[in-house]
Amino acid sequence: MEEKEVVLEAMRKAGEPLNAGKVAELTGLDRKVVDKVFTALKKEGLIVSPVRCKWEPAQK
Repeated sequence: MEEKEVVLEAMRKAGEPLNAGKVAELTGLDRKVVDKVFTALKKEGLIVSPVRCKWEPAQK
């Protein structure tokens, strides 16, 4: 599974907005990897920030 998919799946399962540190904890990925994935997902519009510094999957 691609890192983006791993991150999105963890965010969906959590059911609440998460910060990068929590996503790293849930997925077992390195924090730097999660930060890079977040940047890519933001550019693609796949995640949104309902609260400052926390992210959730965009509703499609």
